[in-house]
Amino acid sequence: MIGYHLSSEEHQPQDLVRFAQRAEETGFGFAQISDHFHPWVNRQGSSPFVWGVLGAIAQTTEGIPIGTAVTCPTIRMHPAIVAHAAATAATLLEGRFFFGIGTGERLNEHVLGDAWPANSVRQEMLEEAVEVIRKLWTGKLVTHTGTHYRVENARLFTLPSTLPPIVVSATGEDAAKTAASIGDAVMTTSPSASIIDAYREAGGDGPTYSMLHVVVHEDVNEAMRVARQWWPNSVIPGAAGTELAVPEHFEPLGDAFPDEAFEEQYVLGADPERHLSEIRKYLDAGYEHVAIHQIGPDQETFFRFYSEEIIPRLERVTAGA
Repeated sequence: MIGYHLSSEEHQPQDLVRFAQRAEETGFGFAQISDHFHPWVNRQGSSPFVWGVLGAIAQTTEGIPIGTAVTCPTIRMHPAIVAHAAATAATLLEGRFFFGIGTGERLNEHVLGDAWPANSVRQEMLEEAVEVIRKLWTGKLVTHTGTHYRVENARLFTLPSTLPPIVVSATGEDAAKTAASIGDAVMTTSPSASIIDAYREAGGDGPTYSMLHVVVHEDVNEAMRVARQWWPNSVIPGAAGTELAVPEHFEPLGDAFPDEAFEEQYVLGADPERHLSEIRKYLDAGYEHVAIHQIGPDQETFFRFYSEEIIPRLERVTAGA
């Protein structure tokens, strides 16, 4: 199944609502929306509060499943508050909300002046946050005294009839094992058979999610320009993505990479076979849900192209995987 990625970093809230409607009309199987306080680079220029946007999407779409990709429930927002927000979103979306979570990035989580912990500590915090969230989702009165969080006499009165699955982001095999132990599904940012294998071997039996970045444009050179201008961050390797503090830190790094780095990471242009072959890589690696992220402001060209050239051919690609 392919879905549509709503990029909060690139689009204003009213546009995100409209794009969710277009994704449903076009025939995408699901949608996911990013949850950031800052964009990755200033050129992207946006970053609305995801929970407000989800409320609007709930009222303007009819059946498309949608979830966060991903929320960090550990530092900038206490897990009790995130549990409250997610429960309300799930209530509004009536059984079609999934709750994607991860350990976050300094870019978004340092804004209240909190220390940015080591990755091992962030993993501990995520595990305890999920414990708090699941306790509150019972609807019972909760008091929790843990290593990282305190909750006192808290009870959620607004809960959905069906609780949303918790989809845990994993960037490596250890994180995949954590996803298997605390979550209902796993999500990655690129196709990795080893992560999926680690998730399954650790007992994870839920759905698998990932994302493919594309720029649909008839002119490949123009597609490259759009990719470099609007989404340079995904070509930056290693820990920089979680450790840099402000958008200004990402910009010179992304600009320094050659075109070849973008060609390896993204699908640029309007060759249907190129798009289908990349989607096939995800399916072959064990992914069941692949969200497509059209980089840049031109979303209508993308919707037309996928409606006419990709979605009608997906059955062939899926059958071959």
